[in-house]
Amino acid sequence: MAVKKTASGKVDKRTKEGKEIAARMAKARAAAAKKAKAASSSVKKTASGKVDKRTKEGKEIAARMAKARASKNSLKNRLKRLFS
Repeated sequence: MAVKKTASGKVDKRTKEGKEIAARMAKARAAAAKKAKAASSSVKKTASGKVDKRTKEGKEIAARMAKARASKNSLKNRLKRLFS
């Protein structure tokens, strides 16, 4: 049976089928939010949203980024960019 729609084209939540669909969607949204929350990192951030470099994890991240920046401009990589 076709799901009844409102004038704007959305599913009519007043019907039995509409209520079932809305319940399934709410359950799916909750599961997705839970999954996203579990996947997010636990690195402490500052008020601006950047990684807090005062913490142990922040210092490790900053060291990795400094190493990556240094290697990006290494002689080997400059020659590779020049001749590729």
